[in-house]
Amino acid sequence: MNFLVTGGAGFIGSAVCRHLCANPAHRVTNLDKLTYAGNLASLRSIENAHNYRFEHADICDDRTILEVLHRDDIDIVMHLAAESHVDRSIDGPGAFIETNIVGTYRMLNSALDYWRGLPEAKKDQFRFHHVSTDEVFGDLPFNSGIFTEQTPYAPSSPYSASKAASDHLVRAWHDTYGLPVVLSNCSNNYGPFHFPEKLIPLVILNALDEKPLPVYGAGANVRDWLFVEDHARALAVVATRGAVGESYNVGGASERTNLAVVEAICDSLDNKRPRSAGRRYRDLITFVTDRPGHDRRYAIDASKIERDLGWKPRESFESGLARTVDWYLQNEWWWGPIRRERYAGERLGEARKGAA
Repeated sequence: MNFLVTGGAGFIGSAVCRHLCANPAHRVTNLDKLTYAGNLASLRSIENAHNYRFEHADICDDRTILEVLHRDDIDIVMHLAAESHVDRSIDGPGAFIETNIVGTYRMLNSALDYWRGLPEAKKDQFRFHHVSTDEVFGDLPFNSGIFTEQTPYAPSSPYSASKAASDHLVRAWHDTYGLPVVLSNCSNNYGPFHFPEKLIPLVILNALDEKPLPVYGAGANVRDWLFVEDHARALAVVATRGAVGESYNVGGASERTNLAVVEAICDSLDNKRPRSAGRRYRDLITFVTDRPGHDRRYAIDASKIERDLGWKPRESFESGLARTVDWYLQNEWWWGPIRRERYAGERLGEARKGAA
C-alpha cells in the first residue's frame, strides 16, 4: 500500500513514517515544508529505507501535491501537516490560517482531482485521512464530562479554531463531492522527537539546564496524555480500516493536571540524573501568568476506536513518561542543536485580549 504522509518530518508525522516503514509491504512518501518544527533528523532510522522517500514541498502547492499523488501511485493520504502550538497561534495566527485551513483546502482539491481519475478498484481503496485534535471541542469542567465523536465544536484559540475549520472542510468534501475521508481527533501527545516548545520536552530540557520550569497559573489545567507511538499505531488503523465518513477519537486514558505532569518529570529526573547537593528538580518549578483562553480540561472517550477497530494504548502514562525521559537523556544529538540554534525555551503566547 502506498502512503502519502504530509508533515512527516514533524513529531507525530515522523512517528507515523517510522511505524509505516516497519512494514516492507508499505511505501511511504513523506511530504514536508520543513518549517521550524520539521526535522529530518527524526527520520534518520529510515532515511535510507527502500520503502521511504522524502519530498520537500508545501501543502499549499496543489500542483506539486497532484504530481506526487500520481507519481507515487498513492492509495492513502495521511494529512498531518499543521501548525500546532497554541502559544504560537496567539502570537501569530496568520500562519495557522494559511497552513491549517488553506493548506487543507488545497490538499482536498488535489486529492479530489486525483481520486476522480482513478480506476474503479483503486477508487474504492483510496482514503484521505485527516488528523486533528481534541482541542476543537473546547474545554470541559474539571470534574465531569468527556469528549465523544458527537461533542459539538467550541474552539478557544486561533490554533484550535483553524483545526476545527479544516475538519469541517474535510467533511464537506466528503458530503458534497464524495471524497472518501476518515478523520481522527487525538489528545495531547508526548514521546521521543518532540519539539521542545511543548510542555514535557520543555520541562525535561529546562530541568537538565537548571532553568525554571514554567507552569501556567496554578497548574490545575487537565490534559489526557497519549504516547506518540500508540498514536501512530492508531492512525495507521484508522487510515486502513476506518469507515468512510467516520471520525475516531484517540486518547491515552491518562488524565493529569499540568502540575502533576511537571512533578512526575521532576521525580523521574531525581532518580535518573540527580541534581547536586541533594537538591530536587521540583525546586525549579515556577508558576507564571496563565495564557489567554487557556482551556480547563480535555478528556477523550476512545471507546469507538477500541470497539470498532480494536486499538488500545499499550503505554500507561508512567511507562510512556519513563521512556520519554530516558530518550531525552540519551539523545542530545537530536535536541541539542534545536536548543542552541532554533528554540531555547523562551516564553511564547503572552498576547493579551485586545492586543492581537
